[in-house]
Amino acid sequence: MGTNGQPPSFQRARNPEQREARRRAILEVAAQLLTEMPVSDISLRELARRVGLSKTNVVRYFETREAVFFALLNQSIDEWLDDLPAELPPATGTPPSPAAVVDALARSVASRPLICELWSSLGTELERNISADAVRAFKLTHTDLQVRLAGLLRQRIPALTVPASRELVALSILLIAGLWPFANPSPAVAEAVQDPLLAHSRVIFADRLSRALLVTITGLLLV
Repeated sequence: MGTNGQPPSFQRARNPEQREARRRAILEVAAQLLTEMPVSDISLRELARRVGLSKTNVVRYFETREAVFFALLNQSIDEWLDDLPAELPPATGTPPSPAAVVDALARSVASRPLICELWSSLGTELERNISADAVRAFKLTHTDLQVRLAGLLRQRIPALTVPASRELVALSILLIAGLWPFANPSPAVAEAVQDPLLAHSRVIFADRLSRALLVTITGLLLV
């Protein structure tokens, strides 16, 4: 440890490589914290403590806690989209059924809880304490990622028009954001819905998302 109590590699960031290493470290710690607690419980102070930096130093890289999670979400989606083609039905040969494509999409994103957690927190929390410039930068990158996802889906469902594929992605995000909290309730709610009389209220995320996406794409292919 250095004299200021920080890891030696974090005492100075004098060049772009060191600054990028520090930025990556902040995002890695944020991702780890999300496995331990919900976004709402993670403060910038705790994030800085876990990284081994002062809160002031973290703010040099991300203006607020929300900006950290914006960057983490876009990074995580980018990595997911690199892997997604192998998890969807092949785009070559006979086109797969739309049902097979959206089911694979639902199960792929369900295996990435960090993305689901952050998407579900966007409208309710993360877009609150942030500057217009930071939101604009996040949304421009986020839009590019949505275009990539729409392209992957359209390769497998040629009947989708470009606008329909974009709408499918936008609606998918809304469905994920809406379903995720209900599929991950508080301990008291999780215990209560074990009552057979409340079985209908249990949300199995991947199954419910798959069904909702099938209904969505069926409608998009008809209009």
